Amino acid sequence: MEKQTVLITGANKGIGLETARQLIGAGYHVFIGTRDKSNGEKAVEALKAEGLTDAEVLVIDVTSDESVEQAYQDLAKRIDHLDVLINNAGIPGSIPQPVLSTSIETFRNVFEVNLFGVARVTKAFVPLMQNAVNPRIVNVTSDLGSLTLHSDPTWRHYEVKTAAYGPSKSALNNYTIAVAYELGNKFKVNAVNPGYTATDFNNNQGYKTVQEGAAPIARYAMIDADGPTGKYFSDYGVTPW
Repeated sequence: MEKQTVLITGANKGIGLETARQLIGAGYHVFIGTRDKSNGEKAVEALKAEGLTDAEVLVIDVTSDESVEQAYQDLAKRIDHLDVLINNAGIPGSIPQPVLSTSIETFRNVFEVNLFGVARVTKAFVPLMQNAVNPRIVNVTSDLGSLTLHSDPTWRHYEVKTAAYGPSKSALNNYTIAVAYELGNKFKVNAVNPGYTATDFNNNQGYKTVQEGAAPIARYAMIDADGPTGKYFSDYGVTPW
């Protein structure tokens, strides 16, 4: 049986790389999306050193129309369909992010990657997914994008308010709903929150291991044709919008 194919953006380190590791271990062939080819090659070599050989580099900068189009052309030469797209690339922006002093440039930079980048990549690669039997899209979000949780003073992260990052993930969640609706039930499109995971993203301050953070992403990347779509999940299950 032919192995299912996965593209993960921002996959040369952190949660993206660990997600690749878990999916390769589950029998998938993974394309490591990375802006820098050498960093991607190092990631692939690290995986191969662990006996995980089903990985290739795909150079892609989610903030560039030209790079994303080139990445699509490159991948379309290697495979005739893509089974899974994981929009993992993201940035926090400068931290802390007080509402009244965070620069508009920070807003632009954060939204460019976390929302516009996802939209750019999704738009480009859905045509390659149309021939998949069970196409799945996972948008890596955050519980900091939950308006419900942010409005609950008893929530453990209630005081972690960010001017740009949280709103970018709220927008991503809304976008996920729109994509799921437009693509119909054949596609399974979900937003998945890895939780507060210790990576370079947060100076390794998270309380979850990278293995724990990647686990729900890998899980919803592998759902079958009866799986959910247009939903928002964390490791504990459904997350409130």
